[in-house]
Formats: sequence, C-alpha cells, structure tokens
Amino acid sequence: MKEIVIKIKDFSFSIGKNNIINDISFNVNKGEYLSIVGPNGAGKSTLLKYMMRIFTGGKGTIKIAEKPLHDYKQRELSKLISYVPQANGQNVPFNVYEFVMMGRYPYLSPFQSAGKEDKYMVQKALKLTNTAKLAERLMNTLSGGERQKVFIAAALAQESKILLLDEPTTFLDPKHKDDIHALLKHINTSTGITIISITHDINSAAMTSTRVIALKDGSIVFNGLPDDFMDNDTLYKIYEKKFLFVKHPETGKSIAVTE
Repeated sequence: MKEIVIKIKDFSFSIGKNNIINDISFNVNKGEYLSIVGPNGAGKSTLLKYMMRIFTGGKGTIKIAEKPLHDYKQRELSKLISYVPQANGQNVPFNVYEFVMMGRYPYLSPFQSAGKEDKYMVQKALKLTNTAKLAERLMNTLSGGERQKVFIAAALAQESKILLLDEPTTFLDPKHKDDIHALLKHINTSTGITIISITHDINSAAMTSTRVIALKDGSIVFNGLPDDFMDNDTLYKIYEKKFLFVKHPETGKSIAVTE
C-alpha cells in the first residue's frame, strides 16, 4: 500500500471576498512526481505557498505526514518540506557554496558553525545538481539556468522529503528548461524525493510527472495520469482552447502544440 505524505481535505482559501481555492481534496503519495497545472489565477501558486505557510488561514485540513500543517513548528516543517521559488533573477549577495549551505538552517542554531554532516550534505547536493564546479562563483554571476540548479541544490541540502517548486522553468531558455526538467526527474527517480511542481508547461508535465492535477478557478478539474491528461476534451475544459497533438520522436508520447 502506498504511503500518503500529504492529505488535503475540503480545503478552501480566500483573500478578502475573493475565493482563490474552492473546497479541494487530494492526496500525494511518497515518491510521486506531481505536476499542478492550470491557467493564470487558478490558485496553483497560492496552494503551494499555503503549504509552506507563506499564506495562513483557510478552511479545511492539510496534513503533512499525518500531522496537521498548523501544528508544525517552522523548523520541524522545514525538515519535511523545501521550497524552490520562481527563477526571478533577484540579487543574492553570496557565492554558491554559501547559498547552498543556507539550506542547512533547520539543523543549525543561530551563530552555530557548519559541522561535518552539514558540509557533507552541501557537497552531496552540489554533486547531484552538477553545480560543484560553481561553488566559488557569486550567485549574481550565474545564468538563469545555473541559478535555478543552485536553488534546487539548496533545497536538497535541506534534506527534506518533499520538494515544492513554483514554476521552476519560468524565464529560462529552451535548453535550460530541458536541463531543469531532466534534473528534477533524475532527483525524483534516484532519491525517491516527492516532487510537487507548479507549471504552465503542459508538455513537460505530461513527460516528467507520474500524475497531473489541473486547477481552474480554484477547483480541481482533472486528477489523473499524464497520458489521460493529454486529451483535447480534457485540455479544453481547462484552457478553453483546442490543441493539436504530435508524437514525441523519442518517447512516442503525445505532445501538444497550439492550434
């Protein structure tokens, strides 16, 4: 029987009089790669930020490892969940090694020096993301793709069991988008870390995920396998437009192009 790591039951969230998320329920299994898709304003990023307690309030329940989200202390929650924001090019005044070491904050007291285990986990994260060669580089000298790999490395150094990503390939060129998707797939299959990724890229969702959830106007309109998601009737309910489909030359899976 699959182990459930996140349970969301009858959850709703509003800002003022605006309903952002409307009575949604779903579970996430250990080791899943779940993509959450949908048009702008569907509530995708809001849900992710609520799970990180960037937002609070709401109705219904969210449980992480069978414990209500609101019962966690922040340091305790950070050992279970890490968060990678959008690659927005913000200035980060540290070198790569220093930045990834910040991912060890749940395990270090204020002013405590990094120990042997902290250094080991940082080196492991740098190696897994192929960013060890960048360790001495300043963050603001990196390309967008390199920076996003370093953000993922910092999340891995946090040693959490669940990785949340908010549109991880936004603002990246096609090559670096492919690199990030391949890296996340490798992390998921090689480490068993549960991944939940918000994305507008329906093709990458279909190619890399084990399951896709689609939100529209704050409600779930699809929850199922990627192959079932790549269907014109399904996509029309979500995006209100038709797509053309072609077969991927390597995998044979359907990919969507704009009609």
